[in-house]
Amino acid sequence: MGYGLQAVIAGRGVLLAASRDLPAARLASLGQGVSLMPMTDALFDSVADGSDGGALGFWRLPGGFEKILADWSTAGPVAYVEAEYFGGVGEQRAVVWDGGTIALGPLQVPEGLPFPPAGSAISQALRRLGVVASAGEDEFSAVGLDRHRHGEAWIA
Repeated sequence: MGYGLQAVIAGRGVLLAASRDLPAARLASLGQGVSLMPMTDALFDSVADGSDGGALGFWRLPGGFEKILADWSTAGPVAYVEAEYFGGVGEQRAVVWDGGTIALGPLQVPEGLPFPPAGSAISQALRRLGVVASAGEDEFSAVGLDRHRHGEAWIA
């Protein structure tokens, strides 16, 4: 069974304020004060500016959206994350903006390589957002990102 996630993650207040002008945006609370905005097809279409979105190495970051995320980050750190796994094999990517500029990343854990000592790309991004993991877990599981296998399930 596969796992896929493409989403913006930030403090709940940051995402609530930022998404007011985006009717296609849907939010899901993760706990520890952060929320997730899945990159649905509707959201992708509403924020893409038609330019190439591959500059940071993400699969599904719409062209021009990185500028919007940088703007949002003036109110607090904002992460964009992607994960694709099937049968335990896959990869993760993450980047965090804070104060209008990239503060972490872009990070990538390619397929077949172990996570670095600092943790997975997404866990590092979550840590930058203030998420704290308990003993025996990482930030990814601390906020329950393993609860759903696909991004749209967060808003179903």
